[in-house]
Amino acid sequence: MTAKDNTAEDNAAEDDTVEEENMDGKMIVEVGGSRFTATLESNGAVDALVEMMEENPVTIQMSDYSGFEKVGSLGTNLPTSNRQTTTQAGDIVLYQGNQIVMFYGSNSWSYTRLGRIDDLTGWETALGDGDVTVTFSVDE
Repeated sequence: MTAKDNTAEDNAAEDDTVEEENMDGKMIVEVGGSRFTATLESNGAVDALVEMMEENPVTIQMSDYSGFEKVGSLGTNLPTSNRQTTTQAGDIVLYQGNQIVMFYGSNSWSYTRLGRIDDLTGWETALGDGDVTVTFSVDE
């Protein structure tokens, strides 16, 4: 093998790594007819969620709780790395390993951070009052 061959292989490996990093950083959050982009955290829960979304979009029924968040059961457990956290509008977290919580207000509790909505324009309106159906998918 020549030095030129090594360089070509190294470049191909670098290209694969860059492509993977770009794919893993964002997800789409659809609430009713509104579509938002979220920047994902880097942890085991996010890795597991991305793996689920790569197979199929993940759709959950979410209910209003305490006037500052929507909560919905994921139907499976994800790895947790809970930390005491003060959330803000747009934060998306994992609660008790199997519930996704999306905030339109603030709370302080022990959560595993999943991500954050990039642009909150229309966020609270989209979540509205009562139950909503939310679909999470990878941003391709």
